[in-house]
Amino acid sequence: MSAPTLQAISQPEARLAVARSRAYETFARLFDYPDVELFEDVRDGTLADALRAVLTEVDPELAALGSWDALRDAGSEPDDLAVEYTRLFDVGASGPPCPLYGGLYGGARMKTMEEAVRFYNHFELSMAESPRELPDHITTQLEFLHFLAFREAEALEGDGDPGPYRRAQRDFVSRHPGRWVPRLRARLEENDPLPFFRDLVVRLGDFLEHDRLHLIALVGAAPRKD
Repeated sequence: MSAPTLQAISQPEARLAVARSRAYETFARLFDYPDVELFEDVRDGTLADALRAVLTEVDPELAALGSWDALRDAGSEPDDLAVEYTRLFDVGASGPPCPLYGGLYGGARMKTMEEAVRFYNHFELSMAESPRELPDHITTQLEFLHFLAFREAEALEGDGDPGPYRRAQRDFVSRHPGRWVPRLRARLEENDPLPFFRDLVVRLGDFLEHDRLHLIALVGAAPRKD
């Protein structure tokens, strides 16, 4: 699902929701396995420019942080990113050193995946059968947030109620990627990653925290569980 263009949205709150949706969509693309197409999109700056532009729409301070050179550095060979992606995220004697599955950071993976699936099912979404479409994989979770922000924008532009989508985003960010991406970042620092992956995870973590606070400002903090 692609979010509507900013030019087609008239209401400021809806425009912001569209920008946030597009940011999640772009982050998800950047976390795909780096095939030849993604390698080219990194090398020519297409994805870095897209992410910088949409983060500027969300909040110019997000785009102003640090240099963007790392997200344009695909290495010297077409398979450099792929080899590094595999080393960090896919292989290891006891599993990859920096897994992209959130359930591997909390010690109760089945519970984490079941909770994520309940979020997806509540919005009538089902899982694909691809291994990379497991409910706790980073791309699955970012694409879900992309979907929710898209629905939020639709509700705002159509005079509907954005509340359910905002509350779902708040809860999902806090309980899923916002919880484990900082742990992913710490793992990366221990494994000397290529600058591309270090910068990508740092920028995602900053965006998730910004979005969490934005959603709390809109709908309040989540009720405490006993």
